[in-house]
Amino acid sequence: MIVVAGEALIDLVPQGTGALAALKPALGGGPFNTAVALGRLGSPTAFCSRVSYDAFGEALLGGLRQADVDVLDVQRGQEPTTLAVATLDAHGSATYSFYVDGTADRLFAVPSALPAETEAVSFGTCSLVLEPGASAYEELMRTAFAEGVFTLLDPNIRAGLIPDADAYRARFKSWLPYVSLLKLSEEDALWLGGTPREWLDAGPSAVVITQGGDGLSAFTQDGTVYPVPGEKVDVVDTIGAGDTVNAALLHSLSARNALSAEGMAVLGRDGWTQLLRFAARAAAITCSRAGAEPPYASELGGL
Repeated sequence: MIVVAGEALIDLVPQGTGALAALKPALGGGPFNTAVALGRLGSPTAFCSRVSYDAFGEALLGGLRQADVDVLDVQRGQEPTTLAVATLDAHGSATYSFYVDGTADRLFAVPSALPAETEAVSFGTCSLVLEPGASAYEELMRTAFAEGVFTLLDPNIRAGLIPDADAYRARFKSWLPYVSLLKLSEEDALWLGGTPREWLDAGPSAVVITQGGDGLSAFTQDGTVYPVPGEKVDVVDTIGAGDTVNAALLHSLSARNALSAEGMAVLGRDGWTQLLRFAARAAAITCSRAGAEPPYASELGGL
């Protein structure tokens, strides 16, 4: 089983241009999208989070169940659901403002244990910024890694939520010894500073950087870089594309028995190229439709 740890929230997506465009609520949050994408790909998946009892919270759990994601261990709270207001530019790229004060997901507590069959845990986005939950997710990351569980980190930077950029960058570096696979966008890499080599030296076995329509590249411990071009598609918006990449990488690594440092080390050029092309294809489908709507396995063909 792959466990996805982090927030589930409601995206308010504009239905037109301008500050007063009508907003349509959509299920979202980077970890939520990753979990749904994994479920749609057919990977046994569980969600690890804290979700409100309000109507939005019920809808979020319904969306996870519809994707066959296990929600039995999701924590619940009476606090409201986090809201994210999206703004789309002329190219469909989204920026966000957040309503997070006093929301349910911020009060996440470290679970007593992960499911016994857990082989990987995915972390990222707002959940690693907003306290007190951020410290709880950080503790879970360290504990899982120490127990030999594969960990994926996608920082998925939301700069508007980070009051002290330098403190966050230092904290990001402190996570790297507990990360098996670091995946981040080109924009996030620029914001964080550093290079793939520096990050690899700090701990991860591999780093994957996405470059929007230009594709994505994997950087490995032996100094090899594996670039793959993007899939050409008419972009509606990019919401959920990076989360789909997370899911595709984890799904493909699991299918190859490669959710380990040793497993990734022997993938070689053919293995990494196939894996990255699968991720690029999955992300392209997500970009071709409105909102975070990752593809099903039947839409992608083989690995």
